[in-house]
Amino acid sequence: MRKNASAIKRARQAGERRLRNSHVKSTMKTHIKKVMVALENRDKESLDELFRKTVSYINRAGSKGVIHKNTASRRVSRLSKKVRSILQEKA
Repeated sequence: MRKNASAIKRARQAGERRLRNSHVKSTMKTHIKKVMVALENRDKESLDELFRKTVSYINRAGSKGVIHKNTASRRVSRLSKKVRSILQEKA
């Protein structure tokens, strides 16, 4: 067990951050999965709004330090490439 007050506080803060970060990561992955399902179904109507919300959430996670900024940028780039390919298809 920790011996001094500062170590106890740091352990508590680390636990709180871990829970918050895991929630943000899980929610981000859920957003991405929803976009991927819309891509598979070729649902162009909902795809645009889902994509905008997902990009916003990924960028927020990157700016808060939950994931690295370059990781956030890479995920947005790869996702937008897939979305563009669907939206630019001829009907």
